[in-house]
This record gives sequence, C-alpha cells and structure tokens, in this order.
Amino acid sequence: MTYRYQYIIGDLQGCFAALQALKDRLAFDEQQDCLYFAGDLVARGEDSLNTLREVKRLADLGAARTVLGNHDLNLLAVWRGFQKIKDKDRTQPIFDASDCNALLNWLRKQPLLLQPTAGSVVVHAGIPPIWTLAQASQYAREVEKVIAGELDHLDAFLGHMYGSQPDTWQENLSGYERWRVITNYLTRMRLCDENGRLEFDFKDDLSAPMPEGFKPWFEWPDQLENHTQLFFGHWAALQGKAISPHIHALDGGCVWGGQLIAYRLEDKQLFTSATGCGL
Repeated sequence: MTYRYQYIIGDLQGCFAALQALKDRLAFDEQQDCLYFAGDLVARGEDSLNTLREVKRLADLGAARTVLGNHDLNLLAVWRGFQKIKDKDRTQPIFDASDCNALLNWLRKQPLLLQPTAGSVVVHAGIPPIWTLAQASQYAREVEKVIAGELDHLDAFLGHMYGSQPDTWQENLSGYERWRVITNYLTRMRLCDENGRLEFDFKDDLSAPMPEGFKPWFEWPDQLENHTQLFFGHWAALQGKAISPHIHALDGGCVWGGQLIAYRLEDKQLFTSATGCGL
C-alpha cells in the first residue's frame, strides 16, 4: 500500500488521551496515512486498555504497525502467569476486559523490528553496534516466531525470558539463552561496551556518570548502512534528543509529563504534543 504520510511515534505507555491529541496534531487520516509505534504501548499511562484497542484497530485497517517493547512483553508475561502486575503499572483493566485474549493474542504476533521503508528501521531499544541490520532482522525473527507460535512455546519462552545473562552476544548461543540476549538487546539496551556487553542499571540522561567502559549503544561505531535511518524509544531520559543524522530517539517521556514525538518519514519533520501527557 502506498501511504500519503508515514509517522514513527515514541512510547505511548498507555497514554490514550495523548495519542488522540497527537493524531489531531498530525491531522492523521487513517484511510491514507500510517503510524509506526516504537513499542511500549502500555503500562503506566491513564488508559492502557483503550490505547491497545486503538492501535489494534488502526493496525487492522492497515493504518498502524508496532514493534514490541519491554513493557509489552511484560504484559504478555502477566497474561500467561509468569509475572505479577508491577505496582506502578495500570494495566489491570486489560485483563478484566472481555476482549483481553483477542488483544493479547494480537499483541504477541507483532514484530521486534520493523522496516517501514527500505531506508528506515524501527526497534524499541536499539540495535547493538556489533550487529548489521541484516543480522538484527534475522535474530529478531527467531524470537518473533517463538512469541507468536503455539502457546506452550510462548509460555516456555516467557518462563526463561527474564535475566541479564548472557550479557554479550555470541553466535553459538542457542535456545533460551540465545533468545533472551536477543530480546534484551532489542527491548532493554541502553549502555554497552565496545564488544556489545550490556549494562542494565543505567537509566539517566547523557550527562550522568556512566560505568567505566560503557557508553550509550549509539555512541559506538555501528554497522548500519549509511542510508539507514534508525528509530527507537525506550530511553525516556533522552527526551527525544537528536542523536545523529541517522539515529533518532523518539521517547519524549509522555507518561512522565513530557511529550509524544512523531517523525514524518516523507519530509523528516518532527511533531510534538504535550496534550494529555502525564495524566
């Protein structure tokens, strides 16, 4: 399908009022345009249920697509009984809803990596500098097949998903360890070292002191083709900071009272809206 406009949008975190306000700001036309979400559709905003419903509704029309973020995966883990709802999450209405299973069966079939165009890629946390785009796409598909597959396979994965080891990619990893580190790179990464070793505790902005040997993943030389535009969310403390001409942070911290950010692919224009954020 050929779209009039395509927008990439940062973390919603269940901020339904903010999503609706941003759509108005964009003069979004669901018959002609498409929204690509950088994951974390749900969690701490005022209405995760209707946020999830709206993104699914738009996706069913062909007017939206999303990648999975760490909060989306946690929602699946709660659904399948492997986690309890976190104290700060406001997702209980999803589990109380009559369409809960339909929503979450749809959610688990969403990808970890999207390429809206030949020259653009969307992930939740980033692509480690040790991977090419082709490798990232291949590894993402490995995990996607498990999450979207038979429920017993999903359950087995969710039961092994949590953990910070291994913290470094090795091609000879297999099974749950392999899938865990792939998932951690694509949905949890902020800092890594030159070999791609992950550090999971740092969540501050770029002015804060970082553990020795670690830098933001996007400050290491990457292996992406020069024309590839990479879009990510996840790191609210960046506040949508411009990273480089080809790497774009889109989490504006809406759920914390910041703003929603949308990037229009056709003309590289940024749109922001603070309406409804922080409710």
